[in-house]
Amino acid sequence: MIYQIWQAQQDLQFPARAFAATAGRMLRQWESATASVPLAAPFIRTAGAAMELIAHARTTHSRPDYGFTTVQVGNRAAQVTEEVVHETPFGTLLRFAKDTPVQQPRVLVVAPMSGHFSTLLRGTVETLLPDHDVYITDWVNARDVPLSAGGFDFDDFTDHIIRFLEVMGPGSHVLAVCQPAPATLAAVAVMAEARNRATPASMTLMAGPIDTRVHPTKVNDLAKSKPIEWFERNLIGTVPERYAGAGRRVYPGAVQLQAFMSMNLERHMKAHRTQFENIVAGRVEEAAAHRRFYDEYFAVMDLPAEYYLQTVQRIFQDHDLPRGELVHRGRKVRPEAIRRTALMTVEGERDDICAIGQTMAALDLCPNIPLANRHHHLQTGVGHYGVFSGRRWANEVYPRVRAMIQANS
Repeated sequence: MIYQIWQAQQDLQFPARAFAATAGRMLRQWESATASVPLAAPFIRTAGAAMELIAHARTTHSRPDYGFTTVQVGNRAAQVTEEVVHETPFGTLLRFAKDTPVQQPRVLVVAPMSGHFSTLLRGTVETLLPDHDVYITDWVNARDVPLSAGGFDFDDFTDHIIRFLEVMGPGSHVLAVCQPAPATLAAVAVMAEARNRATPASMTLMAGPIDTRVHPTKVNDLAKSKPIEWFERNLIGTVPERYAGAGRRVYPGAVQLQAFMSMNLERHMKAHRTQFENIVAGRVEEAAAHRRFYDEYFAVMDLPAEYYLQTVQRIFQDHDLPRGELVHRGRKVRPEAIRRTALMTVEGERDDICAIGQTMAALDLCPNIPLANRHHHLQTGVGHYGVFSGRRWANEVYPRVRAMIQANS
């Protein structure tokens, strides 16, 4: 019933949000007309700000645009186009193709399937684009996938990474952000053991839960606080009839969003109070930045139930990967089989989602990678998102990632 309750809540709130959006547009039109009226102008701006916050207090299931049109490559601006390279019902291998003859290292960015669209990594891709031929795992909202497409579990996620790397070809590189780090390590291990020609030349794991026994966070404690049956009983819903994936069991993205927001509720409340003040004061750039962030943050996607439950159990409860017990298609995953793929792990000093040491654990799981090809970077002064987005990522983390990729290209 969890999905039906959430959907009913959204349907009930729709008229109020629609009214607020309309009222807000009208108030903005009146703003200029009342600019010279001392008492009316502040009231109009205040009311308009309130209407905007009400209208935007909603989740959507629409993937935002990546929005890349040009990128500076050397001394010229190259046009960027999105190219579908490979497609399955659950995910697309999307390439940000550039009209430049320069051959650059091919990099697969493995995005999280954790309640948000892959566009959450727009900043990561934007930084990589000038120096690399960038591909991304563009995951599909599970509520839009018909039941006839079958299920999607942890093994399927791993298989998608393997298949995408095969399509990209030998000599590619892979960079996983956050939640897909264990599956990415598993995929590379499976490829290495099979002597797959497309085994990547390098692997970068950023703020990912390789071993959550190390300095457990609130997120880790929550995952272990209940048996897996509790998660299935209380957090899994069924997609309503109105959607293409009707009848599919999913972990609703809206539930994940609520969990994320509850961890930092005061910060989100402060951000919206500041947005109210920005609109009233006419601080256009600051208000626009807030809208861009929350339009992305409130765009949610549902996860296939089997994938979500297996991830919780295998990665966060049973710690299968660091214990050497992770299985892929009936065979144990052997990270020690990785020998020729360079490995870099990246963590954030203030990360309250994936603590220091949890990602670095991958280095110990891959003892047969030469020491010279095993690297770790701890970025000071950043939390979880700062590892792969923002100024510190672009200026301090990325140069090290770029150097490692170039050294192995």
